[in-house]
Amino acid sequence: MTIRVRRVAAACALGAALTACGAPSAPHVSRPAPTASAVAPSRPPTLAPGPAGLTPVFKNGPRVDGKTVALTFDADMTADQGPRAAAGEHFDNPQLIATLRALKVPATVFMTGRWADEYPAEARDIGRDPQFEIANHSYSHYAFTGDCYGLPTVSRDRMKADVERAYTAFKKAGVPNAMPYFRFPGGCYDRQALKALSAVGVTAVQWDVVSGDAFATDSDAVAQQVLEGVRPGSVVVMHCTRSAAPATERAVRMIVPELRKKGYRFVKVSELIGAADRHR
Repeated sequence: MTIRVRRVAAACALGAALTACGAPSAPHVSRPAPTASAVAPSRPPTLAPGPAGLTPVFKNGPRVDGKTVALTFDADMTADQGPRAAAGEHFDNPQLIATLRALKVPATVFMTGRWADEYPAEARDIGRDPQFEIANHSYSHYAFTGDCYGLPTVSRDRMKADVERAYTAFKKAGVPNAMPYFRFPGGCYDRQALKALSAVGVTAVQWDVVSGDAFATDSDAVAQQVLEGVRPGSVVVMHCTRSAAPATERAVRMIVPELRKKGYRFVKVSELIGAADRHR
């Protein structure tokens, strides 16, 4: 999701399971068979479908459930940007991921399938780290409506296939459990798009805080915009692409300690959605 925003106040808007082995001479003790809940991972929380079965849309968590905030990062790469990557343009940002790890900040990465195809080792590394969760940002990063920040558009009859193709790309890269969350490219959607994705079973995830990091070079301005916008339950949209968001990593290093001073706890989107579902 790459969007442009105006500056605000002259600032343009970041266990291994242990098994006990008895001694050979120990008597055999029968144990009950494990239940399905003991061996199967719980399904990630999602929101119930909207009216007429439309894909539900999530923007922020409960405002009264403690000071939690979710930093989300869009790993954008459009289907036709392969030649630019081949020429040396960096659509990844490994330093940002390293900073989040060093600061122990959980985060949700909304990744395009094309990005996973270009950077499979990085996609796998992020996807296998319990500190992060990977969600779907389409395969092509083409818009699901017309007139969406100049993005090419995907036809209505290809929307479902585009989202499913992204999940296939994640699996191919070695991402074990991509989340059932989807972020529309550019954040642009309409009723037809929500209807087209209803069969996929995803929750569409928007945001309530725009960082302004897209194409920004002023990290202080990005940090200020986030710090001024965050409220309990906020979802902050940022980017995980060096070429399109070069100021993000430094902004995150300013945002995190300031929010912690204010008593905020960083969580993944799944925790906010779970809290929202409990409050329904």
